[in-house]
Amino acid sequence: MNKLYIGNVSAEASEEDFETIFEQWKIPHSGPFLVKTGYAFVDCPDEKAAMKAIDVLSGKVELHGKLLEVEHSVPKRQRSCKLQIRNIPPHMQWEVSANRLLTASRAGAMEKLNGSMMENYALKVSYIPDETAAAEGPSAGGRRGFNARGPPRSSSPGLGARPKVQSDIPLRMLVPTQFVGAIIGKEGATIRNITKQTHSKIDIHRKENAGAAEKPITIHSTPEGCSNACRTIMEIMQKEALDTKFTEEIPLKILAHNNFVGRLIGKEGRNLKKIEQDTGTKITISPLQDLTLYNPERTITVKGAIEACSRAEEEVMKKIRESYESDMAAMNLQSNLIPGLNLNALGLFPSGAPGMGPSMSSVPPPGAHGGCSSFGSETVHLFIPALAVGAIIGKQGQHIKQLSHFAGASIKIAPAEGMDAKQRMVIIVGPPEAQFKAQCRIFGKLKEENFFGPKEEVKLEAHIKVPSFAAGRVIGKGGKTVNELQNLTCAEVVVPRDQTPDENDQVIVKISGHFFACQLAQRKIQEILAQVRRQQQPKPTSGAQPSLPRRK
Repeated sequence: MNKLYIGNVSAEASEEDFETIFEQWKIPHSGPFLVKTGYAFVDCPDEKAAMKAIDVLSGKVELHGKLLEVEHSVPKRQRSCKLQIRNIPPHMQWEVSANRLLTASRAGAMEKLNGSMMENYALKVSYIPDETAAAEGPSAGGRRGFNARGPPRSSSPGLGARPKVQSDIPLRMLVPTQFVGAIIGKEGATIRNITKQTHSKIDIHRKENAGAAEKPITIHSTPEGCSNACRTIMEIMQKEALDTKFTEEIPLKILAHNNFVGRLIGKEGRNLKKIEQDTGTKITISPLQDLTLYNPERTITVKGAIEACSRAEEEVMKKIRESYESDMAAMNLQSNLIPGLNLNALGLFPSGAPGMGPSMSSVPPPGAHGGCSSFGSETVHLFIPALAVGAIIGKQGQHIKQLSHFAGASIKIAPAEGMDAKQRMVIIVGPPEAQFKAQCRIFGKLKEENFFGPKEEVKLEAHIKVPSFAAGRVIGKGGKTVNELQNLTCAEVVVPRDQTPDENDQVIVKISGHFFACQLAQRKIQEILAQVRRQQQPKPTSGAQPSLPRRK
């Protein structure tokens, strides 16, 4: 299939524009460009030219301010009635987005929706190939098939069945560097075959960690597509090992974000033991000490026969996807409490493309807080174990500097209140999103550094100051408001009654709990304070009219 579909095309684009781009990148084409509204088609002389166009142009080259999306064109007889929609806003519930999309376009959906914007996300829409229709050939009369079809070519779901958020998680694996050439194949032929057969997108990160013994591979597809690609790669490595007389065992190594590993292991290791027993494999996980702030992945090593490892991979990734879905639901609640919160920029979960946390280049500098710039700065005092101060500061202060830059917040450690102080106060100043990011990384760092046991949840105490006249509103009549806060957030919220207001006429509210509980309580209290401030603003007196300027 050498015909290409070019999507996300600007209305200003012309045939000459595409001629210039293909000539600039030295990509041959065997016919004229057929330019339509929002998309275009072109024929390439062979598969090599088509793959070069996809690799070089798709998602990388702009035309009139829009990034082009290039992929193989699917003939009409091979199209099903299903569409593949990618790049849907991650926080949006499927029912909401599907209703919006269907309302927007009932006919010609792909042409109308591809490249359209939904909450600053450019939708990417394509047909899902119908393998049955392809086998039947022209006898189907060009009608789109309604029977069995091949799986989608990427991780995003089609409209036909309710999709699952877990398909947004790519499969990441480590392979020995000496087998990378065999996986790619001559002129990329082997890797192209894998992507076609498994309907997946595979990135081999050859340039990462130059000289390293292993290289990461990222596979984007449905869960089934990821598993099929993983099994094929293991088979290729096994064959290459036999051909090169490589005698060492080649285990399957899966990379997973540390946020999900605890739930994969399960209470007292039960989940992991069950997977081992059910699949006949031996599974080990790299220690927490190997983690860094910007390398949050742990290595899950699976040993056994290829078929057994493949079954284990399915079970491991199933648990990880379930954890991701659960966490995203909790994150969705947080994003509603903090308008403009960019979940992808937080680095708490793998992002859709690389499966890693953000690079420093994507992080706004201090003072630039994305969608939250309109919110006032807040001060939170977070109390950590005194022994953890060194871990938070890092060697020569590098860790706390990186953390401050990442979050866009001012972060300082207050002096100890005495020689035997068991806790130290971390002073965090910044708007809501910065508070969220900074506190989350601090909670995570304490867990990584084993200041809390493997079965123990990280719970910290945070203090925020409120005007003394607003303390009663936080407490509520007969303690009603504070009790509701505790029930809603699962955090312990205390406003000590015997406090003396400070020089700014403020008193302390104490919040204790795990990360999400603390965040939810902080946001709810800030909502109460905002309401009090609005009520404190002077109202214009009735009957008063604004003074008019005198006429000269």
